[in-house]
Amino acid sequence: MTLTAARGRARQARKSRQARQARQATGWRPPATAYGLGLAAAGVAAAWTVHRLFPAVPLLTAAVVLGIVAAHLPGARGLVRGVCRAGLSFAGKRLMRLGIVLLGLKLSLDDVLGLGWATVAMVLGVVAATFCGTWWLGRRMGLRGDQPLLIATGYSICGASAIGAVSEVSDSDERDVATSVALVTLCGTLAIAVLPLLQHPLGLDDAAFGRWVGASVHDVGQVVATAQTAGPAALGDAVLVKLVRVALLAPLVAALATAVRVRARGARATGTEADGSEAEGARATEPRAEGTRAAEPRAVEARAVEARAEGAQATEPRAVGARAEGATRRRPPLVPLFILGFLAMTALRSTGILATAALDAAATAQELLLAAALFGLGSAVHLPSLSRTGARVAALGLCAWVVIAGASYGGVLLTT
Repeated sequence: MTLTAARGRARQARKSRQARQARQATGWRPPATAYGLGLAAAGVAAAWTVHRLFPAVPLLTAAVVLGIVAAHLPGARGLVRGVCRAGLSFAGKRLMRLGIVLLGLKLSLDDVLGLGWATVAMVLGVVAATFCGTWWLGRRMGLRGDQPLLIATGYSICGASAIGAVSEVSDSDERDVATSVALVTLCGTLAIAVLPLLQHPLGLDDAAFGRWVGASVHDVGQVVATAQTAGPAALGDAVLVKLVRVALLAPLVAALATAVRVRARGARATGTEADGSEAEGARATEPRAEGTRAAEPRAVEARAVEARAEGAQATEPRAVGARAEGATRRRPPLVPLFILGFLAMTALRSTGILATAALDAAATAQELLLAAALFGLGSAVHLPSLSRTGARVAALGLCAWVVIAGASYGGVLLTT
């Protein structure tokens, strides 16, 4: 009786264990990015609330600031650095790409031609001077990683959106991206308060002030917030000039992708020469190896068997490593897919077939996607680490701000 009861309990325990394993195997689990995307959505909702309560604060600026706050708030810090990190990184990269694609719907060829070639040439000069000057100065100041490149891109083109696009091509470190976004967002936010105070001292009428704002302020939302203080005429010219700068994002990313491909080709050529030298050295030692094998055939065979036994266990890790190395050596596309999407949306907008309601819906979706992406990037900012290079980063930001404001002011005076 006791033996029968023990067998019954064992059988019941085995069935329970099998049922539990089956539930674990078939049970639904949320993807790894779900928690971070949920936190990003909550951050966008909070940023939208801030924007509604304080219309002078752009949605994208509020999203970046809230992301930084979440990364350092005691209650949320653990989530941001732990279970939510994958989703926040996904938002900072993938959602940024979608937002950049939809950004193309704000630009049409007719808008660019309506500005006149003099204004277009002025914008090209300002972008070139700001990009080259900021990049050169950042490298001279010894900033880490891709920070000089990313800050130069953000100041010269379109703020955080341009930084996100270029970081995809250059495969920049997430901390460098977050630091650059924080700096560009801070300076763009300061421009909302500072530039309107300079309109009359600098002798600019409303239209000229709008072109100055469009050529010097980084983010589209910040341009709108700054230019609207001078009226609808200033706002219209500011947005058009700003969108010309946005149009330069595609050729800049294509040029950087080409540079990355050339650099990768040079690295492969160097590696091939090194491999050739090693092969030559191996051939030089081959006669000695043959003599050794002739003298000790049995020992060599035993070592070969042992090596094959050990190699069977290490085959899979080496294969994974080879795949990873091959992945790192893949050349980036000449023009990334999301930039092609940006150009396609611009061409679609230029046809005039899209209704106003569709453009408005796309603009709202673009704003929300970029807000979620910037919240994710803001959450990667680590202020203690930033403070170690904060003085140099801040100095570069100030110098770049002076360069772009001065160059665009001179360009406006020349084209007025």
